[in-house]
Amino acid sequence: MARRHTSKKPSKARKAHFQAPLHRMSKRIRAPLSEELREKYGVRSVRVRVGDVVRVLRGEYRGVEGKVTKIFTDSGRLAIEGINRPKIRGGTVPVKIHASKVLVTSLNLEDPWRRRRLEAGVSGA
Repeated sequence: MARRHTSKKPSKARKAHFQAPLHRMSKRIRAPLSEELREKYGVRSVRVRVGDVVRVLRGEYRGVEGKVTKIFTDSGRLAIEGINRPKIRGGTVPVKIHASKVLVTSLNLEDPWRRRRLEAGVSGA
C-alpha cells in the first residue's frame, strides 16, 4: 500500500485539512459510542450517520438526546432532531453540533454493510 506523503508545515497541513475531498471529510465525522454499544461491538467510535441517536455532551444543549437529521461534511457538524433556534424573521433553523461533542447511544443498522462491519469489530463503519 502506497504511503501518503504529508507535510510538516502547519500551513500545508491546514490546507490539506480544509480542502480535503468529501470522502475524506466524511471519515472525520466520528463520535464515541456509549458504554453499552462499546462493549457490544468492541469499538470506541463510529462514523455518524443520519438516523443514529446521539446525546449532546457539551455546550448549551448538553444532555439533549435526538436523532441525527442531517450531516454537514464540510464543517464536521450534525443537525439533531429537536435542537433548533428561532430566526429573527420567524421560523427556526437547526443548530449545528460538532460530531466530537456527541455520544452515539443508538445506531442506525438498516445498512447491512454497516451491520457486518460493526459485528466484525471494525471501527470504520
